[in-house]
Amino acid sequence: MHGEGHSDPPLRALPCAPRPQLMEPEGKEGSESGKVAPRLGFIHRSGSRPQLDLTGAAIQGNLEERNPTIVLPNQSDDIPHLAIDIGGSLIKLVYFSRHEDYTTDDNTWRSFKHGSEVLNGQNSNYPILGGQLHFVKFETRNLNDCLEFIKSKQLHHGGLGFLTCQHENSLNEHATIKATGGGAYKFADIFKEKLAVTLEKEDEIDCLVAGANFLLKSVRHEAFTHMNGQKEFVQIDQNDLFPYLLVNIGSGVGMIKVDGDGKFQRVSGTNVGGGTFWGLGSLLTNCKSFDELLELSKKGDNSAVDMLVGDIYGGMDYSKIGLSKTNTASSFGKPTSENKDLSDYRPEDISLSLLRMISYNIGQISHLIALRYGLKRIFFGGFFIRGHAYTMDTISLAVRFWSKGEAKAMFLRHEGFLGALGAFMSYHNHGLEDLMAHQFVEKFPMATPYVGAKIPVPPLGDLNEKISWLEKFELESTKITAPVPLAPPAMTGFSGPERPLSKESILSSDASAALNVGVLHLVPSMEAFPLLADPKMYEPNTVDLSDQGELGLREEPAAYGKLGLANLLELREECLREFHFSDAYWVIKQRENEASLGVLHDLLMELDSMDVETRLLAVVEGVLAANIFDWGARACVDLYRKGTIIEIYRLSHNKMQRPWRVDDFDLFKERLLGSPEKKTTPYKRALLFVDNSGADIVLGMLPLARELLRRGTEVVLVANSLPALNDVTASEIPEIVSKAAKHCDILQKAAESGGLLVDATAKVDDTSGKDLSSVASLWVVENGHGSPCIDFRQISPDLASVAKDADLIILEGMGRALHTNFNARFKCDALKLAMLKNQRLAAQLVNGNIYDCVCRYEPAS
Repeated sequence: MHGEGHSDPPLRALPCAPRPQLMEPEGKEGSESGKVAPRLGFIHRSGSRPQLDLTGAAIQGNLEERNPTIVLPNQSDDIPHLAIDIGGSLIKLVYFSRHEDYTTDDNTWRSFKHGSEVLNGQNSNYPILGGQLHFVKFETRNLNDCLEFIKSKQLHHGGLGFLTCQHENSLNEHATIKATGGGAYKFADIFKEKLAVTLEKEDEIDCLVAGANFLLKSVRHEAFTHMNGQKEFVQIDQNDLFPYLLVNIGSGVGMIKVDGDGKFQRVSGTNVGGGTFWGLGSLLTNCKSFDELLELSKKGDNSAVDMLVGDIYGGMDYSKIGLSKTNTASSFGKPTSENKDLSDYRPEDISLSLLRMISYNIGQISHLIALRYGLKRIFFGGFFIRGHAYTMDTISLAVRFWSKGEAKAMFLRHEGFLGALGAFMSYHNHGLEDLMAHQFVEKFPMATPYVGAKIPVPPLGDLNEKISWLEKFELESTKITAPVPLAPPAMTGFSGPERPLSKESILSSDASAALNVGVLHLVPSMEAFPLLADPKMYEPNTVDLSDQGELGLREEPAAYGKLGLANLLELREECLREFHFSDAYWVIKQRENEASLGVLHDLLMELDSMDVETRLLAVVEGVLAANIFDWGARACVDLYRKGTIIEIYRLSHNKMQRPWRVDDFDLFKERLLGSPEKKTTPYKRALLFVDNSGADIVLGMLPLARELLRRGTEVVLVANSLPALNDVTASEIPEIVSKAAKHCDILQKAAESGGLLVDATAKVDDTSGKDLSSVASLWVVENGHGSPCIDFRQISPDLASVAKDADLIILEGMGRALHTNFNARFKCDALKLAMLKNQRLAAQLVNGNIYDCVCRYEPAS
C-alpha cells in the first residue's frame, strides 16, 4: 500500500486512547457520562504479584483443537511482570507490560460489536490479554541506575498502569521479585533497602534451560548460524527440538543436555571460559575490562605468539595428516623457542591469541560432548559471546572442522537474557504456559536500551520524564570494531581450521547495544491465520531489507531478525501514537469519505446498467483505480495537487487499459461467473481486506462487496483495529456502510443482516432492480493490527474465527498485497489487487512502472 518517500499533509494531534483501567464488563453503566466505572474489589494477590482472573474463562473456537485460544473476559490486571539476572558484569531485566488497547465511544461501532455475536454464534469480543516482553541491561557496577529504572517504572509494584488504579502506599509491603545469578545473593540487602522488595532466588541452570526452551519454541528467527561474518537464521521445528546441547559460556563453561521442558542434566564443562580470557588477559596486557581486551585484539597477529605448523617443519605443510603450515600447532608456543620477555610481545598479539585459543577449544569440546551423547544441535550462549562476530566465527569454525562439516554451531539472539527469561517463567500463575502456543512477534527496532550510556535523543531530566521514549528507540553508543586481525589469513591457524574470515563487524561493550534486542510483543488471544497454506514457511515481507544492498540503516541489520518494509511502516505508526498523534489523518479521511459518498449513487446506477461480465470488469477496475488514493505514497500526494478526489478517480479509471502488469482477471471471472462449459457455485464467504478511506473503500471495495453479496456470498470487510495513515479502521466502516446503504437496497439488506445498521428504517434510493432474496450478510471484523501492512502470523480472534468458513480472500492495496503477502499462499482462493505507486517496488516485484496494476488470482493451494 504505502511506498517510500511519502509527503504527508499537516498532522493533526489527537489525544491517544487512555491506558485501559480496571473496568466492569461491557454493558454495565458507571458514571452519568455513560463511561464504565472502575472496579477494584475483585483483585486477589499473592504477595505483590498480580494473578490471572480466571472467572468466566472460556476456550474460543473449536473445542477439539490443540492449544486453543483461552479468553479471559474479566482479566484487567497485569500478570507478574519483572525478573532479573544479576551477573558479575551485567544485570539483565525482563519485564512484561500490557498493550494499550484502542477504544472508541462510537455508538455505531459498539452496536456492531454486540451484533457480531450472530456471526460466530458467541460473543468473541472479550477484552484481550496481551502486552510486551521487554529486555533491559545495566552494567553491574551501575546497580543504582538499575534500581532507579525499576523504581521509576514501578516494576516492583505492578507497573505505572497499575498505580493509576491503586495508590502506591496501599500496596503490599512484602513484594518479591524473581532473581537468578550470583548477584541475587550478593545484592539482596540493597534491593530490600532501596526498593523494599525481596529477591526470590531461582537456580541458574533451571533458568538457563527454561529461557532457552521458551525462545526456541516461541520466537521466530531466534536461532542462527554465524560463518565468515554472515548470519543465517535457522527455522526450528518444535517437534524436533529435543534433545540439544546448551553451552553457556560465562566465567567458566557449562554444558547442559536438554531433553525437554524441565528435563536436563549437566553433562560436562570446562573451567576455561570467559573468566579465563578476562583474567589472563588482564595479567598479560594490563587491560582493565573485557571489551578493552577485544578492542586490543583487533590489531593483533597471533602468529607472533602462537607456534604454527610451519615453524616446526621449516615453513612446509605437514601434508601427510592434512595440516597446513599456517595451522596453529601450539597456542602461545612461540615464546618457548625465543629468548624474549613479556614486554617484548605486543599486547595486541597476546589478546588475539588468547581469544582464539579459548574460543576454538570451547567449540571443539562442545562438539565432542555432542558427539558423545548423539546430539545434532549445539546452541551457544553466555556473556563471553554477546553477539561478537569474531568469537562466533571461531566457535563455528571449530565445530565445523572437528565434525567434518556434519555439525553447526548455533547461537540465540536473546542469549544474554536466558537466565532472566527463565526466572520470569518461574512465576506461578503467569499464564504463559498456556499461551506459548501463540508465537511472540518481535518488532523492529523497539529496544529498551537504558544503561546509563549516551542516548541520541533529547536529554532526560529524570527517568520519569519521557520514560516511554526509552522503550521505543534504539541506543547508539560507543562501538567497538570486531577483533579481525589485519594480517592475511595465511598467517595463522591451529591444527585445524584456518582463521575465520569475518568482515569488519561492529561489536558493542556492556554499556552499548550488544544485548539490545527487540521487544517481544505478546497478544495471547491473537493467532495465526487459519487459511495459510504453510504457516511454518510463511514470511509476510516480500522484500527483506536486511539483504545486502537493501538497507543502510545499521551496521548489522540481522541483529533484529529479518527486516521488511512492514516493520518500518509499523514503527512509524507507533512513533506517531507515542507522541499522541492517535489518528493524524482523521480530518482528511472524513472529508474524502463524504466526497466519495456523494457520487456513489451515480456510480451504482452506471454499474447496474451493464451486463454481468462488463459490470464485474468495471468493479475490479474501480478497485484498482480507487487504490490510487494513498497518503503514504508520494505519487498520490502529487496527484492531489492536480485535481479533486473525484477528478482523480475518473482520470485513473479512464486510464485502465488491459492487459495490466499482472492480469489474472479472466481466471477470476471464470471462477466467479463460470462458462458455457463449466458451471460454478458462488463463494460461501469472502474476506475483503480493505485499505484506504475515501474513494478506495467507497467507490472501490464497496461495489466489489456488493457484487459478491448479490451472488449470495457472505462478505466480511476486514479492516485495521488502529489508525494507520489514511487507512480505514473497523470502527469507521459501520458509519460508511450506513450512509452507502441509503443508495442501495443490496447494501442495506446485507448490512441489516450483519448488524451494521443502527437505523434500519431509513429511506433507500434503490439502484439495482434485483430480487433481494439471495443477498447474503455483510460483516465487519477488525484484524488486530495498526499498520499499513498485515502479518498473518498474528490476527485477531474474530478474524481467525470467521476465516475458517471462508473460501475467498481479497487483499487490496500495496501494503497488504505487495509489501506483504505477495508471495503468500492460502488454502482458499485469493485475489490480490493493487496499483503500484512506487517505481522501485514496481520494478523489483513485477518488472513494471509506477501506476501499473496488479490483479493476481491464485486458486487454493
